[in-house]
Amino acid sequence: MSRAVHPIEQQSYAILRSRVDLTGLPPLTRAVTERVVHASADLDYVTDLVCDEAALAGGLAALRAGAPVVTDVAMVAAGITRAGLELVCPIAEPAAAGLARAAGITRSAAAARLAYDRVGAGAVWVVGCAPTALFELIDLAARPALVVGLPVGFVGAAESKAALRASGLPAVSNIGEKGGSAVAAAALNALLYLEEKP
Repeated sequence: MSRAVHPIEQQSYAILRSRVDLTGLPPLTRAVTERVVHASADLDYVTDLVCDEAALAGGLAALRAGAPVVTDVAMVAAGITRAGLELVCPIAEPAAAGLARAAGITRSAAAARLAYDRVGAGAVWVVGCAPTALFELIDLAARPALVVGLPVGFVGAAESKAALRASGLPAVSNIGEKGGSAVAAAALNALLYLEEKP
């Protein structure tokens, strides 16, 4: 079943493509880059995004096989626009707060631990808010199918994304402090929209 594209989205993509030519990018990288730029109206992502086509292909294959999607916060989960997807986001659960207190870590890091206990290896992780969730995911040796690591902020965001790239995990990230829930959800949505195509 294909997704109906609203005329405003079509116009937005036409404007984007009139301002920057991304036809030289590999297809999955192009889809993610365009969707992120469309969601943010920020052309800096054209040069700041770090995509690996093989990692994106692995993430797409995992989504097609029904892999769960873990998000760091509810705002990222809310931005993912496909029904029927198994979304895991334990940040608001009392267990996350309890583990955070007991272990002396952030609730986001605790939620990453809880999520990994539930999904194990092979999940797709989408981090758009909390650098500590991304650091925790790297430390867990979780063997994800793909990590969309686009947390935003002045404290730890750039460093967590650099650590993600250095980890060797299959990932999408960007250079610097920019990011956020909408951007992270957009990157995943780009793959989900491809996943819907026959």
